[in-house]
Amino acid sequence: MDVFSRKIVGWEVYETESTDQASRVFHKTYLREGIAGDDLVLHSDNGSPMKGATMLATLQRLGVMPSFSRPSVSDDNPYSEALFKTLKYHPGFPDKPFDCLEEARIWVVGFQHWYNEVHRHSALKFVTPGQRHRGEDIAILEQRHLLYEATKVCLPGRWSRTTRNWTPVETVYLNPGKPAKKEVEPKQNAA
Repeated sequence: MDVFSRKIVGWEVYETESTDQASRVFHKTYLREGIAGDDLVLHSDNGSPMKGATMLATLQRLGVMPSFSRPSVSDDNPYSEALFKTLKYHPGFPDKPFDCLEEARIWVVGFQHWYNEVHRHSALKFVTPGQRHRGEDIAILEQRHLLYEATKVCLPGRWSRTTRNWTPVETVYLNPGKPAKKEVEPKQNAA
């Protein structure tokens, strides 16, 4: 998943997991997305497929910096966690196991298309991850801003303040730091 756009950029379904499979999936995704030369960080969990020698060698060969979740922290990547929740609560999520590997792969193809091209993501100001990934969100959000402003002129009683903020989010952080606590001044005792 691309953190900036939330787009699912690569996936495969296997019966088991291995560092060789993870390496092949990443390499194919890297080539398909055309990201050579970009500063790229792959953030993943601490599972053996992602920390294995084959995967690490692939990342090094491609000039990709590996990054791993903090030990014993299951929700270190909130974007992936949100994607998993969306997948599990999707209306088409099966209520029983798949009959075969091919059936699982077919379901994931449909989910990926829905998630990337149909699902309007609230954190992306209701554009799809695909639109955000391709840069189409800028024009879409500008059109929405103009529509809201024109509607506000026609129906001033509808809004008491400004309309919704349709400015695209420019920077995304994986785990932003907590805001610094303000120093509390000691209370003065009144005499």
